[in-house]
Amino acid sequence: MNTNHTHHPAEAEESAALWAARLDGSELSQEDRHALQSWLEENPSHRELLSTYCQFSTDLEEKLPVLLARGQIDIPATPPVSRRFKLSWAWGFGAGLAAACLALVLWARSPLAQVINVATPVAQRQVLDLADGSQVELDARTSLRVEIDDDYRRVRFAEGQAYFAVAKDLNRPFIIETPAGAIRVRGTKFDVQNLSADSLTVTVTEGVVQVSLASRDHGAAPFTLHIGDQLTLDQTQAEVRKLSAPELEDVLAWRDGYVVFDGVSLDAALRRFSRHHGIGISCSAAAGKLSVGGRFALDDLNGFFVALEDALPVRVNRGLNSTVRVTARSESR
Repeated sequence: MNTNHTHHPAEAEESAALWAARLDGSELSQEDRHALQSWLEENPSHRELLSTYCQFSTDLEEKLPVLLARGQIDIPATPPVSRRFKLSWAWGFGAGLAAACLALVLWARSPLAQVINVATPVAQRQVLDLADGSQVELDARTSLRVEIDDDYRRVRFAEGQAYFAVAKDLNRPFIIETPAGAIRVRGTKFDVQNLSADSLTVTVTEGVVQVSLASRDHGAAPFTLHIGDQLTLDQTQAEVRKLSAPELEDVLAWRDGYVVFDGVSLDAALRRFSRHHGIGISCSAAAGKLSVGGRFALDDLNGFFVALEDALPVRVNRGLNSTVRVTARSESR
C-alpha cells in the first residue's frame, strides 16, 4: 500500500513554500528558472513537495483572517493589497511576509488543521493518517477531500470506497458528505462504498454510525447503525441488514487486495474488475446472467479471467485498446 504521510527537512519545506510563492504570482527570470530546476533535481521529493505547496495556495487563502484574529502571525505593514490573499504576496513584500506565508502552510499541517485532496489511481490503494489521529484506507479510483480544523472534521467523498477508523472526539463530529447522503460519527470504524449519486453502502465494524440519505424526505430521522450493520442504498431503495463475522470479512477483503463474490452475476463481477483496473470489460446478456463465487486477487486480472474460463462456460475475448468481451461458449464468435 502507498502512503502520503512523509516528513521533509525544515529547509526543504521552507524552500518549497518560497518557490510556490514566486510561481504563484510572478514570471521567473532565466536565472530563477535554472535555480528552480537545480533545486528540483537535488532530491526526487522536492518536486512532490513543491506541488503540495502550490496546491495549498488556494486552500489557505481562507485561513489568513483566522490566523490574524488569533495573533498566530504578524504581517508587516504594506501598501493596500488585492481582495484575495495570494502566496505571491508573501514574496513580493519581503522576508517577513514570506515567513507569514510559511506559518500559514505549517499551520495547515498542524494537529489542529489539515486540508487534503486525494485521488487514488487505478489498481492502487492508499492510507491517509489524519491530523486528528484518524486513519483512512482508500481503494483504487477513490477521490475525496479532507478538511480538519479545531472546530470541525469533514470529508467530501466524491467517489470510490474507503475504510475509516475515526478517532474519538466528542467536541468535533466527523462528517462524511457523499452525493447520496451524509454520514456522521464521533469515533468508530466503518466502510463506505460510494460509486454513484444514487447508491451508497455503509458497513460498520465498530461503534455507532448515523446515515442521512439525500433521497429521504427532509426531516426524516437518520439511520442509526451498530457493529455488523450494513446499509445499502440502490437508487431510492434503502435496506439495513446484520452481517455475520465472515460476511464482514468479505466486505473488507479489498483492504488486503481481494474481492469475494458469493453468487453474484458475472456482469456485476466484471464491473468490479473493470472499475479497479480502469479498462472496458463487457459481457453478452447470456454470459452476464451466470453466477460467480470465490475469492479473487483484485490486481490479478488475467488470473481472474483464467478462473472464469475454468469454472464457467464462457470465453474471454481480448480486443484492441485493452478492451475485453466475455461471451458464453454457446454463442458464435
